[in-house]
Amino acid sequence: MKRNIVIATVAAAALIGGGTVAAYAAAGDDDGAATQRQSSVRISDDRDDSADDAAEDRADDRDDKRDDNRDDDSVEVRSDAAGAKVTAADAIAAALKHTPGTAVGADLDDDGSRAWEVGVVKGDGTEHDVRVSASDGKVLGAHRDDDDDDAREDLAALKGADVDAREAAVAAAAKGTVTDVDLDDDGPAAWSVETTKGEWKVDLGTGKVTQDLDD
Repeated sequence: MKRNIVIATVAAAALIGGGTVAAYAAAGDDDGAATQRQSSVRISDDRDDSADDAAEDRADDRDDKRDDNRDDDSVEVRSDAAGAKVTAADAIAAALKHTPGTAVGADLDDDGSRAWEVGVVKGDGTEHDVRVSASDGKVLGAHRDDDDDDAREDLAALKGADVDAREAAVAAAAKGTVTDVDLDDDGPAAWSVETTKGEWKVDLGTGKVTQDLDD
């Protein structure tokens, strides 16, 4: 009888101990899963942070390249302007003498040719590009531009204007050496003039020069 009681006691203890071990094991499994989930979250966060940092670095690199390109362009413009003996106003006058019409723009080429390219719209609505030497003011040649729609739009925008392209170039020359004159008809029409010191708007009616804050 005593032997049976001892066996029953041992069995009960074994069951209780086993249950404790099982419970501990289950708790351990839950803790391990939670720890694993936390580790996964940390790894995911680290990956997200790394991706964000990489994206920011790429954006910074693009900004640096754009700044470098702008700096290079500025150096080229100043160099071309320094080598040009003929002003934008003089180039426009020479182009109009060769090809009568309305000047709608003038641009100092930056390809090393030392020439102005002046856009002239004739009375029939056709536009011609006239190349003028930046060294001596001689006309190097002219050819017709195929985009007559833009030419007619430019003439319409200039209707009633008191300030022409040459006068706009003269007015903006007080803000630096002019390298580009163009008609800006995006909004109230005005002459858009680039100089070695910045970009400027010249009013079509008054000739007033103001800094172009859009760029």
